[in-house]
Amino acid sequence: MEHNGAEIVVKCLQEEKVKHVFGYPGGAVLYIYDEIFKQKEFQHILVRHEQAAVHAADAYARSSENVGVCLVTSGPGVTNAVTGIATAYMDSIPMVIISGQVPTHAIGLDAFQECDTVGITRPCVKHNFLVKDVKDLALTIKKAFYIASSGRPGPVLVDIPKDITREKCKFQYPKKINLRSYCPTVVGHSGQIRKAAQLILSAQRPMVYTGGGVILSNASEIVKKLVKFLNFPCTNTLMGLGSFPATDPQFLGMPGMHGTYECNLAMQNCDVLIAIGARFDDRVIGNPKDFAQHARKIIHIDIDPSSISKRVKVDMPIVGDVRNVVSELLIQIESLVSNGNNVNQNKLEDWWIQINNWREKNCLFYKKSESVIKPQYVVEKLYEITRGDAFITSDVGQHQMWAAQYYKFNEPRKWINSGGLGTMGVGLPYAMGAKLSNPASDVACVTGEASIQMCIQELSTCHQYKLPIKVVNLNNRYLGMVRQWQEIEYESRYSESYMESLPDFVSLAESYGHVGFKIESPSDVEPVLKEAFAMKDKLVFMDFITDQEENVWPMVQTGKGLSDMLLGSEDL
Repeated sequence: MEHNGAEIVVKCLQEEKVKHVFGYPGGAVLYIYDEIFKQKEFQHILVRHEQAAVHAADAYARSSENVGVCLVTSGPGVTNAVTGIATAYMDSIPMVIISGQVPTHAIGLDAFQECDTVGITRPCVKHNFLVKDVKDLALTIKKAFYIASSGRPGPVLVDIPKDITREKCKFQYPKKINLRSYCPTVVGHSGQIRKAAQLILSAQRPMVYTGGGVILSNASEIVKKLVKFLNFPCTNTLMGLGSFPATDPQFLGMPGMHGTYECNLAMQNCDVLIAIGARFDDRVIGNPKDFAQHARKIIHIDIDPSSISKRVKVDMPIVGDVRNVVSELLIQIESLVSNGNNVNQNKLEDWWIQINNWREKNCLFYKKSESVIKPQYVVEKLYEITRGDAFITSDVGQHQMWAAQYYKFNEPRKWINSGGLGTMGVGLPYAMGAKLSNPASDVACVTGEASIQMCIQELSTCHQYKLPIKVVNLNNRYLGMVRQWQEIEYESRYSESYMESLPDFVSLAESYGHVGFKIESPSDVEPVLKEAFAMKDKLVFMDFITDQEENVWPMVQTGKGLSDMLLGSEDL
């Protein structure tokens, strides 16, 4: 029996056990949508903008161990999706994007809704395909899922001309796939791991630095065992929050531009740095020259060899899957310890004394108020009321940093934000994806009045699919992070950073069929949050009117080193 290309696309998704597809129909993909209409094995989620489809699929993957899937039409459908694709690419999120294309005979002739999808997306995908023969369709989709989810994950796009979805052939979906030109290294070099174990046990001022790779490889438990066994201090990057419990006394907080005082100084002054699934990006280590001037040995574990020594020269590279490498590393360390090769406990105790002295700065202190709502206070209360168990999505800006600083993530995949690209507008569609992949869990979107308006039309999607998300809008009437930089770097010249003509968010939420609250007094913060989370079947939009002048501290300015931190306005 032969099937047309559209049927093959649907059957491939069913073979991959896909449960949700996020998308928006258009002419080039109507045959595929016709086949979606005929089946019930997966649910299609109709978004209101293609960018939101990709963001939602992205969060669906981040908050689970599944590959996110989205479907868009040709031309503007694809170009609207590019921001979401680039967002996922920067954070290494496994995703398959299926895009429609004009018929093969019309490609290159400036046909209606034609664009060079392969060319446009090439810089921001792990790989992409243009299918020119219906017989190649099933194999190509299998390749897409394999490439997206293996090695260093990432988005893979499959561009399908409309005539390919109409043509027919026999359907056979491969159970396994082997790509000769794509063989990611998953097992680390045993000799390098043995040397790393010896170096770790010789450390006097050690530091464990973990990133998003720990979460993507599902290595949080083994990393926790390693850190606890060694009694070393540990930090998680913005993308790695939750890979080691934030409430554990060995956790020093987040590193980098808005990291804690104790963490940044420990990063700068350690003698052995164990980097696991992290990439030494500019927001983490500050100025590379300043970072390199401190003598230390660096062990770097990552599945992507191109990430090693890319920004910071390392002494001991280990390429491989983080979970495999750390498991072997722990075995090697335990073997050395059993043979009498122990950590220098006296030196380690001295190191912890120094770290605890730095902790006394209490760098996350802020002045509470009874007259104006402090955004940090809202996040603290959000953590208390959800008991740290909620999935927290965020947009990008001050509210993102406050959520990262004050919500204590003890588990991986609970914190969902745009780390690498820094994309505003992701928060609400992220919450949609997280809720659909975790329907029994609370999901809160921490956002700002500027970011939320970039994809606010998705409140309509939430109503259609009954997604009871809680929106925490920290409304300071400014592009908050822009305003903060303008205050510090541009002598308070607030060029185009004030948000005028804001909507009545309560009425807007209600017009979409949801519940809205406006909160202006600190005394109302906790009661409203409790009431909102008690509404298990309602989306609740909470508009918190917050202090306009509050800044995110600590802060490392661009071009400065980690030890050159601003701890508050008094340092300006």
